[in-house]
Amino acid sequence: MLMRKTFAVLLCAAASLALSDRADAAAKTIKVGLAVPTTDAMYLGWEAFKQYIEKKGDGSLKVDIYPNSQLGSGDRELNEAAQFGDVTCASGSTSPLATLVPDLLVLDVPFSFMNRDAVFAALDGELGDALRKSIAAKGLITPKFWGNGFRNVTNNRRPIRTPDDLDGLKLRTMENPLQIAAWRAMGANPTPMAFGEVFTALQQGTMDGQENPYTLIVNMRFYEVQKYLTTTQHVYTAVAPVCNKAFYDGLTTAQKTLFGEAFDEATRVQRSMLLKLEQDSVAVIAKAGTQIIDLTDTERMAFRKGTPAALALAKQRVSPEVFAAYQKATGVK
Repeated sequence: MLMRKTFAVLLCAAASLALSDRADAAAKTIKVGLAVPTTDAMYLGWEAFKQYIEKKGDGSLKVDIYPNSQLGSGDRELNEAAQFGDVTCASGSTSPLATLVPDLLVLDVPFSFMNRDAVFAALDGELGDALRKSIAAKGLITPKFWGNGFRNVTNNRRPIRTPDDLDGLKLRTMENPLQIAAWRAMGANPTPMAFGEVFTALQQGTMDGQENPYTLIVNMRFYEVQKYLTTTQHVYTAVAPVCNKAFYDGLTTAQKTLFGEAFDEATRVQRSMLLKLEQDSVAVIAKAGTQIIDLTDTERMAFRKGTPAALALAKQRVSPEVFAAYQKATGVK
């Protein structure tokens, strides 16, 4: 009798394991490829997404996150991997994604937004809806937009307080036609350069300065080789978390609901963590001895002489629907 009971228990255990194995095999895995390290707010957002899925889900969805460029060398490569389904999701700033979705260029018009609240009011509203449609046309979805912070100028030549102080400044910028046009109009000498080469260029004096959000200035240690930082806040670098549309379309209704709820939580975490990381970054920069020139809104608006040149390019390259939504959201004409 004891042997029969033991055998029955073993059979039940084996059946349970078999069912578990089948459930794991049936689970769909969301593979997230990131170029950023685990300390970045983008990673923390995806980690919150993963935890929500695992805590609230029924086991039919799994999330694997691969940070530090494990699945691709940069944002552009990872965006393409998500488009083709080699990874399920990726995230990076909207500027590299604009090579695939030109409508995103509208976010690179300088001085479009005065503060962070205005940015997310636009991206959570009609402008964000219009941009999501453009992204979806490329086989990707972006449930929410995240942030990477306002971009600010650092340099080694002089404190930048007025547009005249930019005259002749050799400034590393992204390879972005709107930003290049804007900096030229402001009197600087914008020079695109691979991101990994910027520190050495600043250290050796090949470049006078660069422009990036606080967190990247700290992560890349630019503050160690720059004397001045000016809070120009000329462009807010938005982040587009993108996922393969075919994968999403293949989810059940319940899975899509869970996916959306997890993304809401991820968005809350990413945006709040970015604020904390920005505050920490400013403290690091100030402690290192970099002089921070904190512009008032009035002083900042004097730099808007670069806006018309960028706006003209945006109007040429961006769809009329997105451009109209941008103007409605920002009031920039």
